[in-house]
Amino acid sequence: MPDATPAQALRFLMEQHGLSQSQLPEVGNQSVVSQVLAGHRQLNVRQITRLCQRFGVGPGLFVALDEIVH
Repeated sequence: MPDATPAQALRFLMEQHGLSQSQLPEVGNQSVVSQVLAGHRQLNVRQITRLCQRFGVGPGLFVALDEIVH
């Protein structure tokens, strides 16, 4: 998913695993997950680490390129 935003990547993984927002304690409560998916909130290092462990993916999937450049 090279052109996906972190929110799109998370949404894709949720769909692939049949998960709802309330089933992602790695991110936080349903309100926090909703904010992340809407692009109003970025994932922090702790959340990214836990999501990588859960889904077996690398952290680059959850880091936007514009976050790295700045």
